[in-house]
Amino acid sequence: MNLWTIKTKIPIALIIMRMIIGLLLIVLSMMQVRHYPIIAISILSVGLISDIFDGIIARHLNVSSAFLRRLDSTADQLFFISIAIATYLQNPAFFKSNAFQLAILAITEGLAYLVCFIRFKKEIATHTIGAKIWTLFIFATLIQLMLNGESTMLFSLFFWIGMVTRLEIITILLILKKWTNDVPTVFHSILIRQGKEIKRHKLFNG
Repeated sequence: MNLWTIKTKIPIALIIMRMIIGLLLIVLSMMQVRHYPIIAISILSVGLISDIFDGIIARHLNVSSAFLRRLDSTADQLFFISIAIATYLQNPAFFKSNAFQLAILAITEGLAYLVCFIRFKKEIATHTIGAKIWTLFIFATLIQLMLNGESTMLFSLFFWIGMVTRLEIITILLILKKWTNDVPTVFHSILIRQGKEIKRHKLFNG
């Protein structure tokens, strides 16, 4: 696939924009700009929209590929790491008080990537339904933290949904015989292992 056609440039631009947005938030946080929470939430919303629509647009234009899905996954990681750094700079006390849970979640995330690299020599690009749901909880938790400086119930949901979805991804990686992008659930990974076709939808995992 030619990566630099007009059609492929659109999703690539959205993916790159998301990485730039993450770095921009770190800079704004370090500068301690006025009205940072409102600015950060607005920028974060743009990043979330780009995350939703880059894959949808790529599939609609019939340019979705393993390369784009891998690039999308890498951008997601860099984006949310950047957001975490920016939020930490604004509210280090929250991160210190919840360091244990965050460390466990980070270790589990790292373990998922380690399993993928050991088995397939590639990064994760499963884009599971659970991971998509978790992204929404990340977004909601970050907004609450930016606005209130604290998050209790939402953070708890964020943590447990994150753990469940990370463990699901590890399970999927262990089930698959070869690297595959866009695997919605463990059930679908079993079908793929058996050599069966899975039903795909252009809006989610086409």
